[in-house]
Amino acid sequence: MSLRPTVEFLLYQWLHAQTLPERERFADHSRDTFDAVLDTCERIAREKYAPFNRTVDTQEPHFDGEKVTLPQCTHDANRAYAASGMLSAAQDYDIGGMQLPYTVEAAANSFFAVASISMGSGLLTVGNANLLMVHGTEAQKRVFALNEFSGRFSGTMCLSEPQAGSSLSDVATRAVPDGEGFESDPLGPRYRLKGNKMWISAGEHELTENIIHLVLAKIPGPDGKLVPGTKGISLFIVPKKMVDTDGQLTGVRNDVALAGLNHKLGWRGTTNTLLNFGEGKYPVDGQAGAVGYLVGQAGKGLHCMFHMMNEARIGIGMAATMLGLAGYYASLDYARNRPQGRPVQGPKDKEAAAAAVVKDVAQPQVRIIEHADVKRMLLAQKSYGEGALALNLFCARLVDEQATGDSAAADEARLLLEVLTPIAKSWPSEWCLEANSLAIQIHGGYGYTRDFPVEQYWRDNRLNMIHEGTHGIQAMDLLGRKVLMENGRGLQLLAARINETIERAIQVPAMAAHANALGSALQQVGAATKAAWSTGQPADALANAVPYMQAFGHMVLAWVWLDVALATLQADPALAQPASVGRMGAMRFFFHYELPKIGAWLQVVSTRDATCAVFPEDAF
Repeated sequence: MSLRPTVEFLLYQWLHAQTLPERERFADHSRDTFDAVLDTCERIAREKYAPFNRTVDTQEPHFDGEKVTLPQCTHDANRAYAASGMLSAAQDYDIGGMQLPYTVEAAANSFFAVASISMGSGLLTVGNANLLMVHGTEAQKRVFALNEFSGRFSGTMCLSEPQAGSSLSDVATRAVPDGEGFESDPLGPRYRLKGNKMWISAGEHELTENIIHLVLAKIPGPDGKLVPGTKGISLFIVPKKMVDTDGQLTGVRNDVALAGLNHKLGWRGTTNTLLNFGEGKYPVDGQAGAVGYLVGQAGKGLHCMFHMMNEARIGIGMAATMLGLAGYYASLDYARNRPQGRPVQGPKDKEAAAAAVVKDVAQPQVRIIEHADVKRMLLAQKSYGEGALALNLFCARLVDEQATGDSAAADEARLLLEVLTPIAKSWPSEWCLEANSLAIQIHGGYGYTRDFPVEQYWRDNRLNMIHEGTHGIQAMDLLGRKVLMENGRGLQLLAARINETIERAIQVPAMAAHANALGSALQQVGAATKAAWSTGQPADALANAVPYMQAFGHMVLAWVWLDVALATLQADPALAQPASVGRMGAMRFFFHYELPKIGAWLQVVSTRDATCAVFPEDAF
């Protein structure tokens, strides 16, 4: 089964991406140019990524004490991706970009993710460069960002530390001014950094000429002590190799050393590292301390880094989505070809039927896709994967609206993105992981072996609930910040969008029941939001933030599916195409099997159930 028809339907029939060239920034484009980008990315993914997905899983990165070795196929894929122009696809023409809508860029990148997520396709590099284009100086943009967009350099984000994990307020990496005149360096105020960073993806490799680390660190106060909390955090550019003001390598290695590779459950094609900054292994100008250039204002580092973090969160949501769909396609193919069992038959009268269910063993075996429970598992995967893809492309469309819409539309898109980003990251990472588990189940015992790819998809996807903000962090962000910000206006805007879909759907007899179910879900989420905060105590509200996020996410996905279903009926009123029947069936499955779950989740939220919060440690 091909991803392309689903992508094209969502892009053109649902999101109407073909109308984006009406905007000045995209005026040189058309559906033909968008399709050409999709063609190119689909071809590269098919030729350079998909055949080597198992290779990069089994041939893990190797560190010999000096450099990291990756399989040749990773080098080839990296070069092909850079040559495609996708690293700078959304950038201005005058810096070598295509001025491509982010909606189309996200859709095109989906082909690489479904082919081999752990090979990587520039997510962190693009995010790193995009951050510098917003917060960096002209010199930093020219020397670092533009070389990342060209594929000459690659980028990382260095937040976590071994002792701190997700608690950024406990960052202990120090940055001190690099001697007299440190503020006059052409590449920005120059500091020396010392500290350790953990879980740094693509932190060391030989794929590009240089690696540009964006590092969070604290500048000590006059007393030599670090400012507590996140307000004291600053952001620094720390290149692996020193460069001059033209971006050329000087031949000097910066004092950044690989302490070791993390050996992971999945995503084995991407190096994940512990980096030591400033330990003296590679002294610069005879001194220990990694040279770093301040980005933006001192003490405003986290504000800058959130630009990259939010982009990465949507990217992780897309990664989780495509792994879920990869497992769905594999298990669908298996179910269509694996004969096992026979159809259930039985006596015609109820008494005899209650006594026994019989199968005629003389009949030939049927393919497992003919069993109702296998269809249930396939429908669940389809509803999770295609629904998550629609959600992530909708978020990408909001990015374009924020960048090119009028002031009112741009501001609305900004707020909707704020509310939806925790869902776009967390929902696919939970439910597309469940889709991967179901893919293994459909394969039976074979799914638990390495003879089939579904076990790798599950291993690769298990990371996505953790990185770029764990599930619990996303939940606290949603309930603790996003639904409250600007007096709840973002939540109100989302509710208005949902109600607009409900109003359209209720006019269609076949959709009215689903419209009413979605309206009820919206009302329940709204009531639970108020109840959670009714005491005004964050501890009361946030004790059940994850169930709240699960319910909120299911409501959002139900809305997405209902809206997609309306677009399906508009494009194919008679449901003459199997793909249309498939989308409508997946929508019905989600409303019948998934949406009812929100009642249980919201019950503990609304009552501010304290079971977990007050449970004594010694009782475990």
